[in-house]
Amino acid sequence: MEFKLELKKALAELRKSKERKFDQTVDLIVNLQKFDVKKTPLNLFINVPFRIKDKKIAGFLEVKNPKVDTITQEEFKKYKDKKALRNLVKKYDFFISQASLMPKVATTFGRVLGPAGKMPSPQLGIIVNINDKIIDELKNKINNSIKIKVKEASIKLAIGKQSMKDEEILENINIIYESILKALPRDKENIKNVEIKFTMTKPVKIKIR
Repeated sequence: MEFKLELKKALAELRKSKERKFDQTVDLIVNLQKFDVKKTPLNLFINVPFRIKDKKIAGFLEVKNPKVDTITQEEFKKYKDKKALRNLVKKYDFFISQASLMPKVATTFGRVLGPAGKMPSPQLGIIVNINDKIIDELKNKINNSIKIKVKEASIKLAIGKQSMKDEEILENINIIYESILKALPRDKENIKNVEIKFTMTKPVKIKIR
């Protein structure tokens, strides 16, 4: 309960900052301690109740599908060009794939998608049967999910927009914070501090103990 109250105060503080001409992103920063990221890698998929933004999604599929930007197997060869491959990975936030194409996706795109953390995964992104309903459901799930891959002792995530209601921002943060806590070996002891900020503001600290 205390965390929620502190969070509310911090958000109210951010709301007092100078108005900008664009809809600022709300960032959550969780700084870790007494935790070896290399020994205990954290890979989380968290579903949040309120959509943060529409992600740009591409699909490696056997046939073109109007519901998603499609890259068919015949088009794989053009991505042997490193520049074309890098541009593709930059252009999209998320990739999905038909299960039957995964071996070829791994050999053609893996060297760039892997390090970027964008390889289609069994948790969210590899599909066996393709139809419009499945693709729509998957897109909704992706747009309401956050992927956390911790590589350093600080986790920084976009969790909403300034234009969202306070309750929506607070609920998204709370679900993400609780999920991170559960995944840490020593719970709160592994958290040094938590901060939230808007794109153009300084971070505001949230008391957690």
